[in-house]
Amino acid sequence: MLFSLAIIFLVGSLLGKLFEFFGLPRLIGMLLTGVVLGPYVGNVIADPLLYISADLRQIALIIILTRAGLSLNLSDLRKVGRPALLMCFVPATLEIIGTLLLAPQLLGFSLLEAAILGTVIAAVSPAVVVPKMLGLMQKGYGTRKSIPQMVLAGASVDDVYVIVLFTAFTSLAGGGDLRPTAILTVPIAIGMGILGGALCGFLLTTLFSRMHIRDTTKVGILLSVAFLLVSVEQALEGIIGFSGLLAVMALGVVVQHQKTKVAERLSRKFSKMWVGAEVLLFVLVGATVNIQYATRAGIAPVVLIMGTLVFRMVGVYISLMHTNLTKNEKFFTAIAYTPKATVQAAIGGIPLAMGLPGGEMILTVAVLAIIMTAPIGALLIDKTHPVLLERTVRNAP
Repeated sequence: MLFSLAIIFLVGSLLGKLFEFFGLPRLIGMLLTGVVLGPYVGNVIADPLLYISADLRQIALIIILTRAGLSLNLSDLRKVGRPALLMCFVPATLEIIGTLLLAPQLLGFSLLEAAILGTVIAAVSPAVVVPKMLGLMQKGYGTRKSIPQMVLAGASVDDVYVIVLFTAFTSLAGGGDLRPTAILTVPIAIGMGILGGALCGFLLTTLFSRMHIRDTTKVGILLSVAFLLVSVEQALEGIIGFSGLLAVMALGVVVQHQKTKVAERLSRKFSKMWVGAEVLLFVLVGATVNIQYATRAGIAPVVLIMGTLVFRMVGVYISLMHTNLTKNEKFFTAIAYTPKATVQAAIGGIPLAMGLPGGEMILTVAVLAIIMTAPIGALLIDKTHPVLLERTVRNAP
C-alpha cells in the first residue's frame, strides 16, 4: 500500500504539472494516472488501497467542501436567491427527462432502466466544480454577481437530489415499491444536513471564542467534526434523510459568518491540504474507469451523453431566467455545470452489482460520462472564464 501511495502521488503530481504546463487542467493528468495505474490497465495500485478507495475519495471531498464552506459568504448566497435554489434541482431534472426520452431510442432501455441511468449520469461533480469555483472566487471572476458561489452551492445540493432519486428507482427495479414519501427524503435530507452542520458550526465558534486554540488544532477539530457529520448520514440511513456533505459545507459557512478572520486563516490551511487530497481523489476516480467498457460501447452512449448535456444546459438557462446575468455569464454557468466524476464513480456500478437489466450498459455510460465531461468541462471552465466573466479587481490577488 505504501508503494502504491508513493506511485500515486509521484506520478499523479508529475502528470498534473505536465498537463498544467501545456495549459490543460491538472486533473486530466491525475485521471490519466489513475486509469494507467488502476486495476483495468497497469494494475499497480494495491488491492487493500482499492478496497478503501471510496473512503479515501470521500475524505478528499470533505476537505474541499469544508474549504468551500469557509470561503462562502452568506450575504453572497442571499444575493443570488431564487436562481441558486432552482440550480439545485432543475438542471438535473431536465437531464433525467432527456435520458428518459433518449435512452429507450438509443439503447433499447425500458423507462425504469432509463430513469436509473438518468440519475446515475445527472449528478454534477463537486470534486471538479468546487475547486474550480473557489479558484474563480479568489481571482475575482464573476464574484460581483456571485456566479461561482451559486454554482458551488447548487452543485452540492444537486448531488443529494439525484442520489435520493437513484435510491428510489433502484429500489423499485429490485422489486420494492416507489413510495410517494420517498420524494420527501430530498428536502428532509437537505434541511437536516444544513441544520446539523449549522448547529456544529455555532458550537465550534463558541468554543473558539472561549478558548485559545492554535489554528492547526482548529483544523483538526473541524475535520473531525466533518467526519462525524458524514458518519451521522450513514448511521441515519433508512431512518431519516441527512446529507453529510451539505452539513460539512454548512459547518464551514457558519464558522465563516461568525469568525471571518479565523475562517480566512483556516481556509488557507485547507487549501494546502487540498494539494495532496486532490491528487488522491482524481487518481482514485481514474482507477475506477474500466476502459474496456468504454471501447466496446459504440457511438450510442456518446450520443446519449451529449444529448442529455443539452437538456442539462437548458435547465441551467431556465434556472437563470429573469436574472441580471448576461448571455456570456449564463453560458459560462451552463458550462460549469457539466463535469461529472465522483458520483458516477461511486454509484455507476451499483445497478450491475444488483443484477439489474441494463446494469453493464449503465456502468459503461457512467464511465464514458467521466471520461468525456470531467476533463472537457474542467478545460472549458479554465479557458472560458477570462472571456465570459467580469473580473472584480478588488477581489483579485
